[in-house]
Amino acid sequence: MSNKGDSARSFHQGGGMGGMRRFGSGEKVKPASIYSMFVRIYTHARTQLPLLLAAVVCVIMISLLEFIVPQLTRYTIDEIIPNKLFNKLFLIMCGILGSAIVLGILRYISASLMASIGQRVLYNLRNDLYRHMQSLDVSFFDRNRTGDLMSRVTNDVSILQQMISSSMMQLFTDFFTFTAIAIYMLWIDWKLTLLLLATFPFMILTTRIFAKRMRSSFRTVQESVADVSDHLQNTLTGIRLIKAFTAESYESERFSQRTKRNMDANIQVTRLRAAYEPIIDFLNFLGLAIVLVFGAWLAMKNQMTIGTIVAFIAYLRLLQNPVRHFSRIMNTIQQSAAAYERIMEVLNTEAEIVEKQGAIKLPPVRGHIVFNQIDFAYSSDTSVLKDFHLELEAGKVTALVGSSGSGKTTIAHLIARFYDPQSGEITIDGYSLKDITLASLREQIGIVSQDIVLFNGTIEENIRYGNHHSTDEEVIAAAKAANASGFIDSFPQGYHTQIGERGVKLSGGQKQRLSIARAILKNPRIIILDEATASLDTESEQHIQDALAQLLPGRTCLVIAHRLSTIQQADQIYVLEQGQVVENGTHSELLDHQGRYHQLYELQFPQTDASQ
Repeated sequence: MSNKGDSARSFHQGGGMGGMRRFGSGEKVKPASIYSMFVRIYTHARTQLPLLLAAVVCVIMISLLEFIVPQLTRYTIDEIIPNKLFNKLFLIMCGILGSAIVLGILRYISASLMASIGQRVLYNLRNDLYRHMQSLDVSFFDRNRTGDLMSRVTNDVSILQQMISSSMMQLFTDFFTFTAIAIYMLWIDWKLTLLLLATFPFMILTTRIFAKRMRSSFRTVQESVADVSDHLQNTLTGIRLIKAFTAESYESERFSQRTKRNMDANIQVTRLRAAYEPIIDFLNFLGLAIVLVFGAWLAMKNQMTIGTIVAFIAYLRLLQNPVRHFSRIMNTIQQSAAAYERIMEVLNTEAEIVEKQGAIKLPPVRGHIVFNQIDFAYSSDTSVLKDFHLELEAGKVTALVGSSGSGKTTIAHLIARFYDPQSGEITIDGYSLKDITLASLREQIGIVSQDIVLFNGTIEENIRYGNHHSTDEEVIAAAKAANASGFIDSFPQGYHTQIGERGVKLSGGQKQRLSIARAILKNPRIIILDEATASLDTESEQHIQDALAQLLPGRTCLVIAHRLSTIQQADQIYVLEQGQVVENGTHSELLDHQGRYHQLYELQFPQTDASQ
């Protein structure tokens, strides 16, 4: 898609999950390797190359400085004490304290640099993740829970932040220190060093065994956090329903079940870590015993000095520190790996609705829409439309009526290309929807539905969502045309009134008029009214009808309605049943026909003379 940035594209390339997939489809995913995680993180981090190089220089200097103190210790024991060099004791103290001060400064600088790099990497990653989610089609959001997606953008990315900001620097420092000290120890005494290094394969094997189990447990932890987040999001937005049905205890119990899963998974992780660290500590003590015993044996044979043994033990501690550090940060690494897998599941998901290569921009349309031999199903086992034909004349009002599930809303979704049919073609003014860009198509479509979406913000901001570049005068004009200015002006803050989440501070009729004002401001050529007045009282419906009278003239309009009173003036009415058009005509023609439309009319107006 054209709206992906370069960093997003680079993050999607190479390694990881191996190809695009339908996230949320139940397909089993191969776990991502830690190596691929570090490679992708580096892809982002290299954009901060000056800071990264400065951090590397600090790491090298830290590793070199850590050689000094053991050497000063060796020199003190082997030279200063036997030769009673009192005049050099002050220099030794200055050397040790100076090394400590410089090490502290370098560690502060390196930690600050890595924190800055980590924050920038996470900033780019979170934005890439959000942009990619915005580029995905409606079916992706049909398959996945809102709370789970929110958890991936917030919680999972934050977990990666811990590793990038601190653990990566520690790993790099430890790797460099381990390599340098191992080479130096081999140079001092290769036999003793090889005996010591013999314990490391056991450490690596232990780490691999526990790492696999830890990552699985952390995956469960993060999935349970997503469950908690999803439950919280659902219950907070539906709090009025919960209280109306006195379901507080029921929802508290459900919430408790989800948090218990999170608790159990965390306990499992803690137990694994509690078993892992003592094993590593035992192997470290084994290494110390080897150095102490074999070194003492060499010293008693005058093949090694006491100072060298002490320095060797100090270097041993430096050599074991990376292993000790790794055992402590393995939690972070495995938790980050699990978070990375969940993030990549989204980033590696490809939109099903994509623009073809060379798609053209749709010019201003008249609005002649044709459905030709359309087959569509949301899932493979449920057909919604079969060999479906429909024509919406340009500049006319076309209404769809029929039983629930007959495919009315699906037709609206197909016009906006929220979904693609499995076969057949939909055209607007002769242009196939698959040949034009999505943006140029949707720019010319305005949708007003029963399910009104308003954002937490001001009235002005919600109306201006129809056209972000509109002036204040245009916003006010749209509100007036939507018959909304009256109630807006009655608020003390007028257009700057905060409406609350999903417009909770407004009535149903007021929210609907704001959505119409938003559509008017967009000035689309095609209007889709999907049960726009279904849940409103008579007075509010009249206000909406007056507003629509301002919006519809000269535009192609598709009206989906159960209330037949709202479509009697439509230019053409299509009656749908089970994804097929069973009859069509004007209101009076369909009543005279005495078919399905007449039956629906009689059900809604049983006391009315159908001939009227």
